[in-house]
Amino acid sequence: MLTLIKRIIKVAWLDFSRNLGLSVATVFIMTMVVLLISLLFLLNPIAKVLISDIEEKIDVSVYFKKDTAPEDIFQLKDQVSKLPDIKRVEYVSREQALESFVEKHKNEQTMLDALNEVGDNPFLASLNIKAKEAAQYEQVAQFLEKEEFKDLIEKVDYYQRKPLIDKVFSTISWVNTTGIFASIILGMIAFLVAFNAIKLAIYNSSDEIKTMRLVGATNWFVRGPFLIQGIVVGLFATVIALLITFGFCLTFSAKVQSIISDVNLTEIFISNLWLIILIQLAAGVGLGVISSAIAIRKFLNV
Repeated sequence: MLTLIKRIIKVAWLDFSRNLGLSVATVFIMTMVVLLISLLFLLNPIAKVLISDIEEKIDVSVYFKKDTAPEDIFQLKDQVSKLPDIKRVEYVSREQALESFVEKHKNEQTMLDALNEVGDNPFLASLNIKAKEAAQYEQVAQFLEKEEFKDLIEKVDYYQRKPLIDKVFSTISWVNTTGIFASIILGMIAFLVAFNAIKLAIYNSSDEIKTMRLVGATNWFVRGPFLIQGIVVGLFATVIALLITFGFCLTFSAKVQSIISDVNLTEIFISNLWLIILIQLAAGVGLGVISSAIAIRKFLNV
């Protein structure tokens, strides 16, 4: 058995080196595919941080009339918090709203002068409501429009923000769907590349295959070299892609962190090293072997 395996590996390597140009081209294209899949994995944390940052800026505010007692506001806050898919409900008093406005516009003297002209605190107490899903905001707005709250609530800004909320959440959904779709497309490209490369290798070795069959070579002995070639192509692609990915992380980590402080590409690479290797092996070796097996079955009839 060991002798048979050694012979299969030897034949596979001879075929791989004899068709060196085709082999290098296959490794190159497979490397590109594995590399793109790896970068999709690495860029996923960046996308999550950006999406999370956008989601944090999307909320709905309900403003209360000046004479509304804080106890009534807190009672309503508890009711809203119990609604499904509500992430957070924050109370902002009139004084906090005033302080926030002054802090935000501290370098804009015109705004501060206008505020002084008003004299009294013009801001209303409010609840900032953040939901998990865009659809939930409409349910919150409908809940707050009940007759029992009319004496408390001055206005709810949901309908002014609705176009922005819908656009943000549709964009997030599009990003997630695109990532999955891109991975599937890349996998299909890798499969087709490996499949056609193995098909050409089988065609170039057709005379040797006929000779092996005539002298009684088993099906596994004929299939084996091509499966090994699929593994070799995948391994080469994995090693090259891993080195390029590491170099990419070292080169761009500082630049990315200067823009998004919560993301360090080098740390992500190191902490997920084994997972990245597994992903690359699955993409490289897995696709190489599967495409080789299908090509052999289709074109060798053994």
